[in-house]
Amino acid sequence: MFNYLPLQWLFLFYFYSFFGWCFESTYVTIMEKHPVNRGFMRGPFLPLYGSGGIMMLVVSKPFYDNVLLVFIAGCIGATALELITGIVMESLFKVRYWDYSHKKFHFHGYICLESTIVWGVCTVIFTHYLQIPIERIITAIPYNIVTITTVVVTVLVSADFVLAFKTAIDLRDVLIYMDRAKFEMQRIQKRLDAIIAFKGEDVREGIGSRVDALSEGIGSRVGSISEGIGNRVESISYSLEKSFNIIREKMNLDPGAFVGNAREEVMEMYAKYRVMMARFTPKPVKSFLEWYRDKTIEGNPTMSSSEHESSLEEVKENNRRKRLN
Repeated sequence: MFNYLPLQWLFLFYFYSFFGWCFESTYVTIMEKHPVNRGFMRGPFLPLYGSGGIMMLVVSKPFYDNVLLVFIAGCIGATALELITGIVMESLFKVRYWDYSHKKFHFHGYICLESTIVWGVCTVIFTHYLQIPIERIITAIPYNIVTITTVVVTVLVSADFVLAFKTAIDLRDVLIYMDRAKFEMQRIQKRLDAIIAFKGEDVREGIGSRVDALSEGIGSRVGSISEGIGNRVESISYSLEKSFNIIREKMNLDPGAFVGNAREEVMEMYAKYRVMMARFTPKPVKSFLEWYRDKTIEGNPTMSSSEHESSLEEVKENNRRKRLN
């Protein structure tokens, strides 16, 4: 039982990965009410299912005649696989592709008691019932066909995995940059509010009601900074644009009030702001990696990030908007 040649093991890995993709994509498509190509990669394979299938066969083989031990081995093996995979992926990509935090008896959201029990039950059903007809099919296929098929699929899956890995790293870098950019933009906003309030007092005398009108709300704007001005690029950008417009108006009303360091500082901050916003402006023609990243986000609607939660949600929402437009 479960005595296969190396290429047959690899063939089984791809078979389970494909089956897992079919199951997950169907389930998520039903839940999301639109077609979803589920998974870390864009091809029809979920390696976690492939690894899980192989793991079930390996851990159950020594205890095959004892169903209870097969159940326990499946619980331990699958839970360990899920825990290690989850920790490694989040450490590398700063994103977790599943999260059990809403379940009872979970461990940092990577694993939970419910999934552990389900994995154990699945191991018993899989090894004692489902794998038997699969084994007959595998052993009936000529070995040269298995070899050719496995080699071809390996090339395709390897290329897909390299692209998926590159895309995940790219998404991680985007999230890190977004958080840094938002922090810098909020810092600029605070400085602009201080300049507006200070220069407003300088030029209030002798200018008249127009400056007073421009200065209305400055107090509340400065006060709002202490509470946080929002944590989305578009909201911070909107606030900054208003602040820069107010300063332009003040400069036009009384150019002499903004000379020397103040004018240079405002111009420098505006240039820095435009450079940051250029990174968030969609390109006229989307690159292949950008398309791949969008599809990866669509295929993982439940992905989350503890370090970059706000930025990831913003990326996901922008992706949904692009898909609906």
